[in-house]
Amino acid sequence: MTKIYLLAIPVVIGIVTGMFLVFYPESENDSALLTTSKLINNGSPIIGDLNAPITILEWGDYQCTFCYKFHQNTLDTINDNFIKTGKVKLVFKDFPLNGPDSVLAAEAAYCAEDQEKYWQYHDELYKNWGGERTGWITRESLDRFAVTINLDLEEFNTCLDEHRYQNKVIELYEFGKKVGIDATPSFLVFNDQKIIKIRGNQPLEVFLKIFDEL
Repeated sequence: MTKIYLLAIPVVIGIVTGMFLVFYPESENDSALLTTSKLINNGSPIIGDLNAPITILEWGDYQCTFCYKFHQNTLDTINDNFIKTGKVKLVFKDFPLNGPDSVLAAEAAYCAEDQEKYWQYHDELYKNWGGERTGWITRESLDRFAVTINLDLEEFNTCLDEHRYQNKVIELYEFGKKVGIDATPSFLVFNDQKIIKIRGNQPLEVFLKIFDEL
C-alpha cells in the first residue's frame, strides 16, 4: 500500500502543476511590462532579502477565500524555509475583485504602511477574515485592526478619509489585468530569466517544483 501511495505522489503533482503556466511576453509591449522593476515597484514592502534570486509576486484580495487559505497555510512554510533563508522574497499587490470593501481594505494597509506597519496590518486583515462580500470590512473594523497593531488612529483615519491610496489600489488592479491576472490569488514567480504564473491556491508542492525549476 505504501509503495502505491508513493508512486501516486508524482502523478498527483503532475496533474496539479498542469494548472500553472510559463508566462512569456507575447509582444514588445508585454515585455516592457514584465520587467523585474515593473513587477515589484508600487507594491507592498518586500519581505525577505532584497537580493534573493527568486521573487514571488502575489496578487490578492482581502475578501478572497483562497487568498485567506494561502496565508493561513502555505505561506508559513514558504516563509520559514525559503524567505527567512534568503532564497525567496515576497511582494504583494492588490487585485480587489470583490468590490469597494476590498479596495478600502487595501487602502487601509497602505495607510498602515505610512506608519511602517504594512505587513502587520495585512496579516491582521487575514487573521480577521470574515468571508466574501459579507460586510465584515467596515470603518469600525478597520479601526479595530489599527488599534490592535498600535497604529496612531488619528493619522490612520485621516489617511482613509482622504482616500490617499485609492488611486494606487485601482492602478494596481489595472496593471494586474494588463499582465494577465484574472483571479485571486494569482502568483508570478520569477528570476532574472523566467516568469512562471500560478493561478489559485495551489498546494505547497507546486511552489517547491517552481523553486527548483528557477
